Amino acid sequence: MTQLTRDSLARLDQDDALAPFREQFELEAGLVYLNGNSLGVLPKAAKHRAAEVVEQEWGRGLIRSWNTHDWISLPERVGDKIATLIGADAGEVVVADSTSVNLFKLASAAVRMRPGRRKIVSEPGNFPTDLYILQGLEGFLEGEVRLETAPRERLEEIIDEDTALVVLTHVHYKSGQLFDMAALTARAHEVGALMLWDLSHSAGAVPVELNRVQADFAVGCGYKYLNGGPGAPGFLFVAKRHQAELRQPLSGWFGHANPFAMSDIYEPADGIKRGLCGTTGVLATSILDVGVDIMASADMDAIRSKSRQLGDIFIELVEQHCAGYGFTLVSPRDANLRGSQVSLAHEQGFAIMQALIARNIIGDFRAPDILRFGFTPLYTRYVDLWDLVQALTEIMAMREWDKPEFQKRTAVT
Repeated sequence: MTQLTRDSLARLDQDDALAPFREQFELEAGLVYLNGNSLGVLPKAAKHRAAEVVEQEWGRGLIRSWNTHDWISLPERVGDKIATLIGADAGEVVVADSTSVNLFKLASAAVRMRPGRRKIVSEPGNFPTDLYILQGLEGFLEGEVRLETAPRERLEEIIDEDTALVVLTHVHYKSGQLFDMAALTARAHEVGALMLWDLSHSAGAVPVELNRVQADFAVGCGYKYLNGGPGAPGFLFVAKRHQAELRQPLSGWFGHANPFAMSDIYEPADGIKRGLCGTTGVLATSILDVGVDIMASADMDAIRSKSRQLGDIFIELVEQHCAGYGFTLVSPRDANLRGSQVSLAHEQGFAIMQALIARNIIGDFRAPDILRFGFTPLYTRYVDLWDLVQALTEIMAMREWDKPEFQKRTAVT
């Protein structure tokens, strides 16, 4: 095993083709931020864009800006940019609502596209909002569909001719494990079911090829690797072959074929616009646009290559410096099976993470015992890994995690 040093990692930073992107983000001196898989860092240009929208477009243009600044087409314009990051075509992605709302819209529509089938398939331990939304849909369509879950090693077995829809998260939020998107989509189609992927932990972090694998639907959020800000709107993908048939239940006026006709009767718009519901959040979508532009200007192959290397180095450093402290690797060791994060398990995981945060090293904790470290290649440095592991070693050696202030649970972990 190679003996890594801070100097050797600093040399990797010097040679890193992605290193200049770090200057586009607000990062205070001394901060090690490894939580971009939960909330991305503020792009510097977003501050200027926010001021421009507030002061000029809203402040001076007022309602005229729906036309003069083309607010009306924001959802499709930003959606088309996201499409380039997830292997979709123009006109297949729209920005709207939240991931949860978009999941409800698409799952509801998908079930109705497979009448007579009574089953939605997912896995236990999927991201909670996905399971909650599917449970809510099960109640909403009481007696018509049921949610069935199985561990991933049994998923292909339970996807059968009674399955209307399979809903899975491409990168698991706790373990970081990647699903084989092509294989699971093919299995769903083999029995005539539809496939919906949650891309919240993969869009902007790992290559996604929705059309290559013939995915039917997808959802994702804008505030993680796309750096759209807290509560940024989500996005949804509908393959063009399904758009004419799509009937989502939240038939709001922005999804109408002619919203300003003010008709009493709903008529769905053509294409991806029928995935819309209410009025666009112009401020939030305009800020998201900045983060998406940065991502779209980077080379995804370079991002993925650095992501793998960051994860591998972190695992190696933990094993070199933290052996004997009770950490267990939760994420796959093979970088090809892992998203852009590494998770460790420890019975004192919450307190250890609080001790790290007190040192200005920010990851996050997921119950019951998971420490998550997300690597955003556009601004994560190789030396950040060294500084993290040295701090982690000191915290464990000195039992710093056992301080009372680090044992107190916070509302957000």
